[in-house]
Amino acid sequence: MKTFCGRANPATGALDWVEESEEYDYHQEIARSCYADMLHDHDRNEKYFQGIRAAVSRVKARGEKVIVLDIGTGTGLLSMMAVTAGADYCYAVEVFKPMADAAFRIVKKNGFSDKIKIINKHSTEVTVGLDGDMQTRANVLVTELFDTELIGEGALPSYEHAHLNLVQEGCEAVPHRATVYAQLVESEQLWSWAQLQPMEVDGCKLLPPPAVSHCAGAHSVCDIQLSQVSPHRFTPLGPLCTIVDFSKPVSSAPQSHSSSFPAQSSGRAQVVLSWWDIDMDPSGSIVCSMAPSWTYPDPQSAPWRDHWMQSVYFLPVERRVAEGEELSLTVSHDDYSLWYSLQPDGEAPPCRPCCVCQAHLVWTRTRFGELNDRQRTQSYVRALRSVVKPDSVCVGVSDGSLLPVFAHMLGAKKVFSLESSGMLKQVIEQVRVPITKAFTSFKSISVLIGEPYFSTSLLPWHSLYFWYCRTALVRLLTPNATILPCSATLCMVAVDLFISAHSQQCTFLTLPAQQSLDFRESHESEPQPLWEYPCRALTQPRAVMTFDFLQCVPEQPIRCQGSLPFTRRGRCHGVALWMEYQLNDDIKVSMGLTRPVSEEGACEWSLHRKQGVYFFRSPWESSGDGRASVSYSFTFEPSIGDIKMDFTVASQ
Repeated sequence: MKTFCGRANPATGALDWVEESEEYDYHQEIARSCYADMLHDHDRNEKYFQGIRAAVSRVKARGEKVIVLDIGTGTGLLSMMAVTAGADYCYAVEVFKPMADAAFRIVKKNGFSDKIKIINKHSTEVTVGLDGDMQTRANVLVTELFDTELIGEGALPSYEHAHLNLVQEGCEAVPHRATVYAQLVESEQLWSWAQLQPMEVDGCKLLPPPAVSHCAGAHSVCDIQLSQVSPHRFTPLGPLCTIVDFSKPVSSAPQSHSSSFPAQSSGRAQVVLSWWDIDMDPSGSIVCSMAPSWTYPDPQSAPWRDHWMQSVYFLPVERRVAEGEELSLTVSHDDYSLWYSLQPDGEAPPCRPCCVCQAHLVWTRTRFGELNDRQRTQSYVRALRSVVKPDSVCVGVSDGSLLPVFAHMLGAKKVFSLESSGMLKQVIEQVRVPITKAFTSFKSISVLIGEPYFSTSLLPWHSLYFWYCRTALVRLLTPNATILPCSATLCMVAVDLFISAHSQQCTFLTLPAQQSLDFRESHESEPQPLWEYPCRALTQPRAVMTFDFLQCVPEQPIRCQGSLPFTRRGRCHGVALWMEYQLNDDIKVSMGLTRPVSEEGACEWSLHRKQGVYFFRSPWESSGDGRASVSYSFTFEPSIGDIKMDFTVASQ
């Protein structure tokens, strides 16, 4: 049976209805989840198997039958490991129905149905008894309920309930304990993601609104690949602290833990870097660590994973500290989240941070970073300075942009800002620069400006929504109106993603879930922040398609095709795509590569925007002699605002 699905089109702003198969949601949920990354995480799988095997052996050595409870079984991998290790029976609990259905089929496909029971419930709803989901309590508890923050998937209440109701007292647990580490640092780069910084426009200082600068911000964790943040980008103000040890009895009640230390150096306490380890056995000999690569003697030996990363927490306010000053770093947690503060001894820790200025709700962390990027701001101000006149009527078309504010500071007669939501409008109004609010109070636009940035944009070309807005406003544009940016260019480069070298196929992944990983949308371009994912260019970058904002959106498709020879040796996993915007004849801003590719192929990517990555179904080995090339074909369909693309790799 087919079903109609409504989709908001980020490029045109329209609501599109498309026909999909009845299994569309099922495949999408699995294909877009982190299951594939977890299954291909060799280090995780190996450590879990070692821990499970050791736990099963300890129970058998006591002369007991091994009954395993696997909470959050996902594909059933850990349950199959347990049976392979010698467990007598396993109860595998999975609340997500599409995944529970997949686990049932996977277990059957691999011949474990007689020893594994899939229970499609939340673990807190599982019953024990003759008529219950489990016939008896388990003596081995296996869980994978962790996210980057460790407790964000509800591990604490699930553990608490399991120990009270589902497992035997003194049961074996895999993992056995978890330890959270934290380090207080000063970092201009990371702090720029938390607060709007003062900026200067033509000698005038623009200060952030008091409501924004005094706001503690949103409590949500900022999870990133901390391995890609160079140690030169931050200054440690304290040692690496063991901040929480979850080997003690687990409770979901709110708690706080503190670690005291003298400041290692003077500076501004702004940010806490955090990660965790899990010990798979009581002795701590089997450890799965989330530590960033720069903590390893050999950074290249660090396992790469995307489903568990590292955490960045922002203090409610920055505080100046002096070398040798005694500090107390406090972490508090509830059921699902952690937050940090610097507390004087004896003072109660603060409540969970809550944004009261709205800016932290409408601007993402990277959006804060983009607005605070001084070099980027200077580029836009220089471009605006060349077109804004005393009689200019400027209209800004971007979400939560400061460009209209800059236009006012540069002397424009009237400035209007079109915002997609009332909350964004309120945030911009807090800047306290008189921006005209009544959009109907003018009849002509002499300067149309955009970054462009839209909160609904996922892929780079979704920002072509600016072009559609420009077309809709054509009757209000003066004959010589300035459009800034005047054009956009789609660029591409074939890349070797180092992360793929760390991924290995899971032994049990000869399974129906692979159908979801092969679903058609998993082979379209994906938005990825490439600064977090090390890669190397195997071809030269190329501009492949240009969109002229001086003209309206055309009625006919725009097409281009060509080929790009491989000039470097390596394994090509796909193509990276990004947009570059021409502000005027002299100034261009890139949302992808920020510097020319080095001779070795090293790439430096924008920290603020995601790029599009088209992954090939299988990697291509490049000899780098130019005999092989990537052939490409792009078609921009104006009616749907999307770019269809196709790539093939072939040798001459």
